[in-house]
Formats: sequence, structure tokens, C-alpha cells
Amino acid sequence: MRADRLVAALLLLQGRGRLTASELAGELEISVATARRDLEALSAAGIPVYPQPGRGGGWSLVGGARTDLTGLTAAEARALFLLLGPATPAAPALTSALRKLVRALPATFRADAEAAARAVVSDPAGWGEAGREPPALVRTLQDAVVAGRKVRLTYARKGGEPAERLVDPLGLVDKDGLWYLVAGTGAGRRTYRVDRVTAAETTELPAERPDGFDLAAEWERVVGEVERRRSLVTAVVLVAGRHAGILRDHFGRHCEVLGHEPDGRARVRVAAPMALSIAEQLAGWGAQVEVVEPEEVRAELARIGAELVARHAPRTAVRPEG
Repeated sequence: MRADRLVAALLLLQGRGRLTASELAGELEISVATARRDLEALSAAGIPVYPQPGRGGGWSLVGGARTDLTGLTAAEARALFLLLGPATPAAPALTSALRKLVRALPATFRADAEAAARAVVSDPAGWGEAGREPPALVRTLQDAVVAGRKVRLTYARKGGEPAERLVDPLGLVDKDGLWYLVAGTGAGRRTYRVDRVTAAETTELPAERPDGFDLAAEWERVVGEVERRRSLVTAVVLVAGRHAGILRDHFGRHCEVLGHEPDGRARVRVAAPMALSIAEQLAGWGAQVEVVEPEEVRAELARIGAELVARHAPRTAVRPEG
């Protein structure tokens, strides 16, 4: 968990006074790039961690080496606990660690630190949904990653029959309540949705882990590939300038404002896997949007419109005779 690493990084800095990203990576068994991002996160959160360029440089905690957290100011302690607090509802071990950190703070800072840890709550459930617990097999897979053991999975693709796979577990990602396992296989690196894993058995076989593997960087690659597949078709539409933000909410990162027309309308590029997908999302806008291109999206919108007219045209009233 990243919060655990941030605390560990801070304590290492306080104990040694100065560390390079490479030294921190070796201590925490992570990549140099991940160590650098963690140090930058501490600095961005307001903790006085700064890089020292040049030979003999590295990252240092302003104020010198310390073995506890008493060197933090009240504002710095609040920043740290705001950074870590949101993870605590689903992480009892981190809650325990935060309690210990609170006890290490000067008494005058404890109330502010505890309030900061309680100031943000991470709630993964949408409105009207029950709270989402991690799939039961998440802990099994986490233990296999840490132990460095191959796992025999029974996995069912959407609409497919379950199949058994022997994989090298490399890491787990929680994306908005959906858990994914990143693993190595004989056919290359693959990503599995944990809620489609029906069984997982940790073997005694050692897992193969590529040198310098960076889970965060690998996940960025996976996300980039998924997003690329989700944006195979693009369309340019015109919409009232005040509605461009709403359109962006609908299409997310697959929406880009290109500019504005003389009449004030925004020219926007949107994307989706198919022309039909774009048309379906735009159909509810009616005449408030105009599709400039491509013609296949315009045709799909026209077809949807014709179907709606045919199905919902006003019924002709039948007058009684007499």
C-alpha cells in the first residue's frame, strides 16, 4: 500500500537525514521511479522533504536527522495525516500505524493530527449501492505477490467458460472499487479482474518477477491501452459553450474542446469504441448538439431519431360515429 511506503520513507529520512531515490528503492524493494514519486508526494503534501542536486546529494528532511516524528511542525503533521487518513477505513493495519504515529507527535500537535486523519473518508460505494468489500481472494493474491509464489487461477472471461491458468502474480490494483491482478504468463503480461477469479491456489513454485518491475508504470500502460481501444472512433460536435463541461462529464477523458465558433458554440471532439456508442450518448441531447463529422455518426443519430419518431409519434384519436 502506498501509504505504508510514505510513512516508511519519512521515517528512513528522519533516521538518516539524507537518502537518494536509489537508496530508498533498495530499502523498500521498489523501483527507483516509484521511490522518486513517493518522495515527491511527501514534498507535495507539505512535508519538508527536498532534493539536493549534485554529487553527494539526495533527498533530505529539513531540520536534520531524527528518530521520531517530533521534528514535524503542526502544519506538517496535519499534511501528513491528511495524506494518509483516507486509506484507513479499509486498512486496519494502517489505522494502527497512524495511532502509533500520533503517539510519537508532541502532545500539542496530536489533536490537529487526529482531526486531519478524520477529515477525509474514502467511500467507494455509489449512491444507492451497498459498500463494496474487496473480493475474498484479494488477500490470497496479495500474500502470493509478497511471497513470490506462482498462483493457479480459475478465471472466467465475460461470457466465457472458466479456464485454469498458472501465473506469476506481480501486483494488485484497486481501481474505483474494482480489483485487478497484474501477472506474468507464458503468453506475456496479462491483467485479470479479481471478481472473475473463481478460485486461486498459491503454489510452492517461485514466481518470475522482471528486474525493475514498476507496478504503477505497468498499470499506466494498461490504462493507456484500454483507453486507446475505447477511443477508436472520433466525432466533432458543436454544442453551446455552457454545455461543453457537461459533455466532458459524459465522455470523460475522451472529450476535448477544440475551440469556439463565432456563434459561441464550442467545437468538441469526442471518442468511443464505435460510431453507435457516440450516437447513443448524444441522442439524448436532441437539437442541442450538431455532429459535424464523421458521416457514420450522423447516420446512426438519424437512424435512432427515426426509430424514436416511429415508436413515439402521437397517436391519432379515433372519433366515435354518430
